[in-house]
Amino acid sequence: MNKKFSIVIFGGRGFVGKEIISLLNHHDHIELKKVFSSTMAGKKVSIYNRNISLSYSETCFDDLEDIDLAILALPNNKSFEYIDNLKKMYPKLMLIDLSSDQRFDSNWYYRIPEISKPSNIKYISNPGCYASAIQFAIEPIKNFIKQASCFGISGYSGAGSTPNERNDPNTLKDNILPYSLNDHLHQKEVRHHCHENISFVPHVGDFFRGINITSQIYLNKEMQIEEIIEIYKIFYNDQDLIKVSKEVPYISNIAGKSEVHIGGFCIDSSSNSLRVICVLDNLLKGAATQAIQNTNYLLGLNELTGINNE
Repeated sequence: MNKKFSIVIFGGRGFVGKEIISLLNHHDHIELKKVFSSTMAGKKVSIYNRNISLSYSETCFDDLEDIDLAILALPNNKSFEYIDNLKKMYPKLMLIDLSSDQRFDSNWYYRIPEISKPSNIKYISNPGCYASAIQFAIEPIKNFIKQASCFGISGYSGAGSTPNERNDPNTLKDNILPYSLNDHLHQKEVRHHCHENISFVPHVGDFFRGINITSQIYLNKEMQIEEIIEIYKIFYNDQDLIKVSKEVPYISNIAGKSEVHIGGFCIDSSSNSLRVICVLDNLLKGAATQAIQNTNYLLGLNELTGINNE
């Protein structure tokens, strides 16, 4: 395919926005036409090497008639006004929202590329980073789950680039910071889209990027570990970004990569519970990589176009 598609990004200055731009450097079928960021307006988008003259623009909704798709990489609760304007002004425009704002809206297609069923909806809600890792870990055996408890730890980039307690170097030094111990938004997300009997507790660690989800899954039948691993391998057999192994996966092996590693499988026979670990890069496979996969899906391209998973 020689066709070039035109896209814009709203919210291009944050960690995830920058990762999306970096991935687009490797995409031969997409031209990044505009990057909107009021705080960066006028400055060069230096990380985008396909157009060295591209600069950040003040946020506006004018002159997007020739744009095929818009990516919104905005904080939670900020996308509603943007989306209302874009839908009214450009009804044919395809949209991808990386915030949580549309994840429970049936008019939007909540899409984890390796898990979700096809849809004709042209508005995609990107999943959350923790929620993605949890679902990668439990989706293959969700029909055998009575309940599951998921312990998550993320690098502090997950707290965003705006200074706060969860990315403060002094607070995090030699520390692990629990937060949102009850009703975290990603728990609600997993319960809504995958399995209702899930509990989740998040933590932030003193490292920049990556997520580890360690799940204790209470099974509704007795199963052998070899049988379980085979279920996972079959489920993800044709998914190039998902790696399944019996070995314990490490965050250090996926940092800066678009892969998901699932492993550490073991069974506690006393409680008939499975332990499984999933690791991914929160900025990439937990956000930007899936945004590119979903962009490719909407544009009718191979989903891994522009994604380097080496």
